[in-house]
Amino acid sequence: MAENNVGTKVRERRADGRDETEGAMGDAIEEHLPSEAPRALWLRFLPVGIVVLLLLLLYAGGFQEFLSLKALQEESEALKGFVDDRLALAGLLYVIVYITLVAVSFPGASIVTIAGGLLFGWVLGGALSAVGATIGACIIFLIARTSFGTVLARRAGPRLKRLRAGFQEDAFHYLLFLRLAPIFPFWVINLAPALFDMRLGPYALATFLGILPGTFAYSYFGEGVGTALDEEGPVFSTQLLLGFAVLALAALLPIMLKRWRARDAGKKT
Repeated sequence: MAENNVGTKVRERRADGRDETEGAMGDAIEEHLPSEAPRALWLRFLPVGIVVLLLLLLYAGGFQEFLSLKALQEESEALKGFVDDRLALAGLLYVIVYITLVAVSFPGASIVTIAGGLLFGWVLGGALSAVGATIGACIIFLIARTSFGTVLARRAGPRLKRLRAGFQEDAFHYLLFLRLAPIFPFWVINLAPALFDMRLGPYALATFLGILPGTFAYSYFGEGVGTALDEEGPVFSTQLLLGFAVLALAALLPIMLKRWRARDAGKKT
């Protein structure tokens, strides 16, 4: 009985030793297996590749040639007919186009906003433009934050470094100010908050509210252009002149906001 017990214990030790050895070998094998880091890195930068590809396709297809008042005038009748026949589909396609242009930072959003006012009227056109611009800005914001935000933050130039203090102090109101007073290019304001850890919710809300005045100003101007292009109407309609006035007021808004912000900063000091 004693020998059997000893033999059993020896077998248990061997078994335990074998299990520990196999466990150690398994851990070593797992350590030498290919890491998932390259795959994660590939997935991380995939959206950037899609953005670059779409940007190249837009330029290669000559899409920039369609983003002009001349092209808008030439195609206005056909576009208006499509909108009249299929309003819901036309509105959806318009928003998709706007989202794409903003997400890839393709120039010409102002012309598209004017086209929205011409085709849908300034109220609906402005609303569709604001929705499309906000969604597009959120997409590029998320891409920047997940793909190359850290790299850009480390290598940020003086233009982006000037924005750091404002976002660190009060991200929402600072972004709202930058949207209302476009001191920097639109694509810079889309990317900068992602570099300074701003949350998506406040970013989307500040973007939507901040672009409303300028968006509806351009949309109202677009509806005035549509009236002026009407063969039965005057070349310079009353609405077109009002559209110029609204754009002028929108252009003055950044100056007034800068003065207000400077005055507010002076009171704090």
